Amino acid sequence: MTDRVICHIDFDYFFAQCEEIRRPDLKTRPVAVCVYSDRGGDSGAIATANYLARKYGVNSGMPIKFAKKKLADVPEAVFLPTDFEYYSEVSENAMNIIKSHADIFEYVGRDEAYLDVTERTGHGFKNAAHLAQQLKNSLRTTIKLSSTIGVSSNKLVAKIASGYKKPDGLTIVEPQDIESFLGPLPIRTIPGIGKKSEEKFSEMNLDTILQLRSVDVFTLNELFGRKIGSYIYNAARGIDDEPVSPRHDPVQYSRIVTLRQDSKDFDFLVKDLEKLCDDLHETIVRDNILFKSVGIQFVQSDLSNKTKSKTLRNHTSSLDELKKTVIQLLKESLEDQQLLIRRLGVRVSDFSQPSGQADITRFF
Repeated sequence: MTDRVICHIDFDYFFAQCEEIRRPDLKTRPVAVCVYSDRGGDSGAIATANYLARKYGVNSGMPIKFAKKKLADVPEAVFLPTDFEYYSEVSENAMNIIKSHADIFEYVGRDEAYLDVTERTGHGFKNAAHLAQQLKNSLRTTIKLSSTIGVSSNKLVAKIASGYKKPDGLTIVEPQDIESFLGPLPIRTIPGIGKKSEEKFSEMNLDTILQLRSVDVFTLNELFGRKIGSYIYNAARGIDDEPVSPRHDPVQYSRIVTLRQDSKDFDFLVKDLEKLCDDLHETIVRDNILFKSVGIQFVQSDLSNKTKSKTLRNHTSSLDELKKTVIQLLKESLEDQQLLIRRLGVRVSDFSQPSGQADITRFF
């Protein structure tokens, strides 16, 4: 499938850039967007930092306390709490512009998407370069959003290309150039290669993708299992046949059940609640998502609705965390529950895509 023309678009330092759009004065200042935990104070982690903050060593995932130490001598530095509702609004507006430039559009997350532009570019990479630049210009003039785009003949190489020149980059890798483009790049550049995999390759004195090509598929299968081994073998050669597929972006996932009898007894309700969690978790794993908000819903005996939710400290896909949270929500809800409960539901929302090692499953 080398006749395809695929783009991968990634919004630069997205959360921090959204804050700069809202407050243009922040563009000249180091900005760190923080996910504060419910422990109070500076407990929590950095969600995104702009490039000025990164120059001081502030990066995503870093504890807020450490980040503040690194910027202690920079009085103009700004630390802001996340505003996911606003970021989602900016993302939705941007995605609508992106869709208008695609034959097939695939939503990946708030800040990235794939486009199949084969038909509208006449299978031509020169036309694709013009289209990608037009898209970047449209996002900048309409939303004031900077983006980086990679263009190639498949999703894998397009994604790697989009990370090649950041921020505000555009990289075209035509089919005949794929192997030479990938060769000198570090092995960790391959999507899904995490720290553990990288350590294994380092032990084998393998650092670049070109060096990785010296390992046969049977050795990779022994090290990582057949699926992952085959993926790594093909990825090192820029081989990927996965199509760009329209993907629904759900606001939330939920499950609800009508109880065998109306009740407000904890022991009776918790059994159904745990079954709902098991069922919901299968979908979470299948779609490879992380959630941060957990809620329960009651339809009471008078058919009125009652809901209670909690935002977790971090995004997760953990079944234990899901069950622990909904059981706690159930206990709290039953403390002042007057009416019997007729139907019981569980929901998760505020989604994110996994990164690092978990990503590898998205490329099978």
